[in-house]
Amino acid sequence: MKVNEMRKDITSREDIELLVNSFYTSVQNDPLIGPIFNDIANVNWNLHLPKMYDFFETIILGNRGFKGNPMEVHFKLNQQFQLKPEHFDRWKSLFYKNVDINFEGENASAAKQKASSIADLMFFKISVQNGDKPIINLKNKL
Repeated sequence: MKVNEMRKDITSREDIELLVNSFYTSVQNDPLIGPIFNDIANVNWNLHLPKMYDFFETIILGNRGFKGNPMEVHFKLNQQFQLKPEHFDRWKSLFYKNVDINFEGENASAAKQKASSIADLMFFKISVQNGDKPIINLKNKL
């Protein structure tokens, strides 16, 4: 994928859908985390993507459309397959890459920061669930 020459900021539902679609295409094709989504969680993408549009529209643009409990879903997944720091690092790396390929601006930067904070908090809570002494990986902080 080539970086768009005229990137704009994330300002609309259509922008969110572009970001989510490009990001989750990368996730599905990724050799480290793709199998977690495709084979272990068996994600139904036709159902999952619209939820992710709502989720990211809520956290990036502040439009209150998302209903759900992402932590509960990830706790259940972690019981099937232990999620590790490298999984969260890859998720963040792919998210940042897809934001940067498609967008630039204040909301794009905020999207990366918010996604990072969410992933870090999720990893922390999963580590506690696993009985681990949680260590937050700061190397991918913006």
